[in-house]
Amino acid sequence: MIEEVQKVVVSLPATAEYVDIVRLNLYGIASMMGFSYEEIEDMKVAVSEACNNSVLYAYKDSDGTMEVTFEIIGDALSISVRDEGESFDAWGMAGERAGLHDKDLNDAPIGGLGFYLMEALMDEVRVENEAGKGTKVVMLRRLVKSEEKV
Repeated sequence: MIEEVQKVVVSLPATAEYVDIVRLNLYGIASMMGFSYEEIEDMKVAVSEACNNSVLYAYKDSDGTMEVTFEIIGDALSISVRDEGESFDAWGMAGERAGLHDKDLNDAPIGGLGFYLMEALMDEVRVENEAGKGTKVVMLRRLVKSEEKV
């Protein structure tokens, strides 16, 4: 059986004022799916971090847009945040990522903590970037049904 995928796509200016609109969309979709308040709050933090990367780093001082796609795939919610600005090494130089646990918080790379938060709060996180074509952060959270709801 092929799973039906439901998709909501929102295109917004890549400015801080519009991140709340993304969070409101997330709240509506995730609550409709049956995620708990705590799970939704975790996802809101993760999606805010992804949006903030587009707002802060993608377009330097020029105007740009970010496209946020919510996909309901069975019992999972996939959220992608895409921009067409400067691509960047999301995890900070290869090899540094694994070493953060041994460092003091003050030694962490500026801006790098957002991706650690996303990984901690979501089931899957991947970053796709290509020079000159922007960055796409894709996050997935599975709905775990409690025994009471069955």
